[in-house]
Amino acid sequence: MDSGSQLPPTTSFKLPSVRLAAPKSQLPPKDWPHAPVHRLSENGVYFVTASTLHKQHYFNTPEKRDLLENRLLGLAKEYGWQLEPWAVFSNHYHFVARGRNDSRNLGELLHRLHGVSSHDLNQMDGLENRKVWFNFRDIKLTIQHSYLARLNYVHQNAVKHKLVPVAHQYPWCSAAWFERTASPAQVKMIYRFKIDRVKVEDDF
Repeated sequence: MDSGSQLPPTTSFKLPSVRLAAPKSQLPPKDWPHAPVHRLSENGVYFVTASTLHKQHYFNTPEKRDLLENRLLGLAKEYGWQLEPWAVFSNHYHFVARGRNDSRNLGELLHRLHGVSSHDLNQMDGLENRKVWFNFRDIKLTIQHSYLARLNYVHQNAVKHKLVPVAHQYPWCSAAWFERTASPAQVKMIYRFKIDRVKVEDDF
C-alpha cells in the first residue's frame, strides 16, 4: 500500500494535559469484540500514524477525542479492519490494523475517517470548511519483532507523551481494553518489548 504524504517538518509541541481515567476495571468497555491476536498474517498488518494540519490541537477536549475514537472504531468495523492497539490524541493518532480477505482499501478508510471527523468537529466548533487533517503514513509490518514492538509502542504512547503514568489510565487508547481482554502472559509478553528503538515520527 502506498504511504501518505510526508508529515509536517519536525517541530516541538507539547500535548495538553488530560483528565485521568478511573482505574481500568471501571473503564467503560470499548465496542470492540475481537480478542487480541499477536502474530502476523498473510492478509496484511499495517501501522498507521496521522497528524492534524500543522499539528494543531483540534481534538482538545474529551468530547472531541471521543468523537475521533468512536469514528475510528466504527469505520474500522465497517471497512473490515481489526484494530489491535490504537491511541487517539488531540493532534494525532496511531493504530495497528489487521486486514481480512474481505477488507476494503485501508487508504479509503482513512480518507473517510478524516472527512467525517473533520465535518463533525467543525460542526461542534461552529466552523465551515476548516481543514483539520494533514495526511497519514502507513507501514506494512512484515517482521514479527517489529510488529510486537509497535503493539507496545501504541499502547504506551500516552505514557511516552507524559499524559499518564501508566498506559491503562489514558481513556482514548486500547491499553485498558487489552489488559482486560488478553491473558496475563500476553500482557507481560507485549509490554516487555522495548519501544525506544521504534522509528516513528511522533514529535507531537
